Amino acid sequence: MRKTIVFAALFCALLVTGWTHAQPQTTRKSLPQPTIVQGIPCDKGYAWFFASGQLEKCTVTREIPFGEITIPAGSWITLTENGKPNFVQMSHDAPVLGLQCQGGGLLGAGEGPVVAFYPNGKVKVCFQAGDQAVQGVPCSHGGFFSTLSGPDPGVYFYESGKLRQCRLTADFAGKRKGELFKQTP
Repeated sequence: MRKTIVFAALFCALLVTGWTHAQPQTTRKSLPQPTIVQGIPCDKGYAWFFASGQLEKCTVTREIPFGEITIPAGSWITLTENGKPNFVQMSHDAPVLGLQCQGGGLLGAGEGPVVAFYPNGKVKVCFQAGDQAVQGVPCSHGGFFSTLSGPDPGVYFYESGKLRQCRLTADFAGKRKGELFKQTP
C-alpha cells in the first residue's frame, strides 16, 4: 500500500510539473551536516545535483523565499537546471498567494502535494488544504486522493497570477458544483 501511495504521489507531481520529457542526468550526494549550497540552506541528508554541479533538490533547513512565495523549513525543493524554482513539496500546510495550500505527506514532505512554478517564479498550481474562494471563485480543496476521484483538483494560475481553473465547491458562473471552472487569460 505504501509503495502504491508513494508512486502515485510522485506520478502526480511529475504530471503537474510537466515532466513528460527526458530529464537531465543528476547525481545524489549525502550532506553530512546542514550546508548552504548555492545560497540554499540544505539540510543534512541527500541532495541531488545536475551534471553541471548546480543544485537540483534538497530539503531546506529554514523558511526561505522560493519563487514568489515563502516556504516553511523542512520543505523539499526542486530547481530547474538554471537554478529557478520548479516545484516545492512543503513540510506542512502553508499560505501561498493568500490561500492555504497543502503540505506534508504520509511519508514526509517529499511525498506530499506540490506547488509548481513557471520559469519566472510565479505560482502555476497549488492544492488547497480546504475549500476556499480564489479570486472570488469557490474552489475545491485538492491533492493526491482527490486526483483519484476526479479531474484537476488543483488551483491553476496563469503566469499573470489570474486564476486559470479549479473544481467548484458551489454553483458559479453557469457551472454546477463539482464541475471544472476554466477562464481565459
